[in-house]
Amino acid sequence: MNWTPRRERFRALLAGNQCYYPGSVFDALSARAAEDLGFEIGMFAGSVASLAILGAPDIAVITLSEFADQAYRICRAGNLALMVDADHGYGNALNVRRTVEELETAGVSGLSIEDTELPTAYGEPDKVGLLSIAEGVGKMKAAVAARQDPRLVIAGRTSAISISGLDDAVARLIAYEAAGVDALFVVGAKTRVQLDAIAGATKLPLILGNVGAELAERDYLASRRVRICLTGHQPFMAGVQAMYATLKALRDGTPGAKLTGLPAAELMKQLTRDADYERWTSEYLGGR
Repeated sequence: MNWTPRRERFRALLAGNQCYYPGSVFDALSARAAEDLGFEIGMFAGSVASLAILGAPDIAVITLSEFADQAYRICRAGNLALMVDADHGYGNALNVRRTVEELETAGVSGLSIEDTELPTAYGEPDKVGLLSIAEGVGKMKAAVAARQDPRLVIAGRTSAISISGLDDAVARLIAYEAAGVDALFVVGAKTRVQLDAIAGATKLPLILGNVGAELAERDYLASRRVRICLTGHQPFMAGVQAMYATLKALRDGTPGAKLTGLPAAELMKQLTRDADYERWTSEYLGGR
């Protein structure tokens, strides 16, 4: 696979002056749907990966190989530029190097490394902690050094706003910017005061996640260098609800012909690229 064109498109979006809402994807069909619908960027989150691959909550029990394998399946399904949430890099700074190597090989266009202290420490199951800024910087430097394709985007991510406050978040973002990352990923910004402070203290493109209602205006976000703003992972959740409701209806005795909410045959043909397989079958197996 040639990952270059999608990575170049992704970098062009970050270098532009607009804010994009990515399509939340989790497998080959969802990635193709997002691409067909015109999403410029796909987002594969660690939380969604844990749900889709393990059926587990977002508590850092998924492994790098499981995550990278699914990212590859998503990337090879089409040409969508994929941003992934690589969590804490699955360990220390040396593990971060391996994470970047594997995800770059999987074809992602961008990845984020965060400074949350993961997994949860013994005796503190409800406490969310942060690495020291120095250790966070070490992870960012390791990520940048591990990259072989200069087109791959590496974002330094922090949730410090909701854990240790705005001042600490700004200090971390300034440090990660100096460490050489390509973008800054901020989780938990709720107000324009917070975003204005972050945009004023940094220079890199911004990515936002878990934003407040006050930050819902896309033109304002674009004016503060926000180039990607996550809107949640409703597609996967809707799929879970539809799957459960369909299984329940069948279990309760509803005939298959009376089920509702099923995709049209034409949509399934579109998403499975049925026409391509028909053409290949004729060309390579038709004996002509």
